[in-house]
Amino acid sequence: MTLEIIGAGFGRTGTSSLKIALEHLELGPAHHMFEVRDNTEAQLPLWEAVAAGGQPDWDQIFAGYRAQVDWPGARYWRELAEAYPEAKVILTVRDPDEWFDSVSATILPFLAGRADHPAPVRRIAEMADRVVNHGVFGGRMSDRAHAIRVFRDHIAAVKEEIDPARLLVLDMREGWSALCTFLAKPVPAITFPRLNSSRQFNDEEWKRA
Repeated sequence: MTLEIIGAGFGRTGTSSLKIALEHLELGPAHHMFEVRDNTEAQLPLWEAVAAGGQPDWDQIFAGYRAQVDWPGARYWRELAEAYPEAKVILTVRDPDEWFDSVSATILPFLAGRADHPAPVRRIAEMADRVVNHGVFGGRMSDRAHAIRVFRDHIAAVKEEIDPARLLVLDMREGWSALCTFLAKPVPAITFPRLNSSRQFNDEEWKRA
């Protein structure tokens, strides 16, 4: 199995909903940070090695997955687009200020509290801090102006570097229509999934870890 979908969108742009939508369209399993949480023994050491600067074996990391969305994979969208040249790229987008508000209510507290998390959640948070906060935002993810600038620059870079025929820029409020057209799939007879609100992230999503 090889990746058919590369999710280039940052976390908190609807990546949880996209994961479920792709799986409804039979393009799963879709890799997401929750896969690291739920398959810690298999996944976490691989991502810790990447975070430490090791050479990634993408086929090993994404073995059994047809799609990748969210962190930590989104950090490596360029590398993945090159490694899987036939894969389509989906860039999920959101109003930048709303995105940062969501990050401030979810990811930032999760990272800031990592010393108090039980293992292996602490290790996941430490890996995410390296890959996301330091790897993408230069350690300044909590700086609103800086983070929004990085967010905007990232969107511009993906649009510039990925062949438009290969790329879908997706606001998740569009629902099934744009996604199904891009993937040449019929629109399912179910409501488009809308998951992982800030409240879900904080109240539910990491309790299983």
